[in-house]
Amino acid sequence: MNEFNKRMEEESKKRFGERRVVFGDGKINAEIMLIGEAPGGEEEKQGRPFVGKAGKNLDEFLEIVGLDRADLYISNVCKLRPFKLSPKTGKPVNRAPNREELDFFVPLLHEEIKIVMPKLIVTLGNFALNYVLMDKSVKIGDCHGRLMEKDGMRIFPLYHPASVIYDRAKGPVYIEDLHRLREIL
Repeated sequence: MNEFNKRMEEESKKRFGERRVVFGDGKINAEIMLIGEAPGGEEEKQGRPFVGKAGKNLDEFLEIVGLDRADLYISNVCKLRPFKLSPKTGKPVNRAPNREELDFFVPLLHEEIKIVMPKLIVTLGNFALNYVLMDKSVKIGDCHGRLMEKDGMRIFPLYHPASVIYDRAKGPVYIEDLHRLREIL
């Protein structure tokens, strides 16, 4: 993984400059790999995925399911924080990854999956689901909480942990999906 990360960082600097790459984190041969969309500000600052507000929700999710973060591998589709400057404050605010970022990072994500070789991939949100499956027609609302298989990969889609922050009504559904995941494990 060190060679992979080193190559990714070198190639990323050529294309995106000195922006901080937030590598996947955790056990290299983990049985479970969690994949989100992209790092936010706190993740960029600390250099680790899911350590901000969504990371706190993820920690609660891990507790409910009975998983230890040290036993997992956690990554994102995009390894750089996609941001734009707020017109009001002039400070960086998160945005969805653009085409250039996706063209660069999606193939690297699939290479990363092959290196980790997880028995189960848990996608966190619609974005991660679409780019793991390489199918934008699949919607998280239609398949969350159900085990899927594609190209030899077992995939369990969940809403993104941040979605519960913005839409409290998803809370009970999210908890129900976590209990399903626990049964599968």
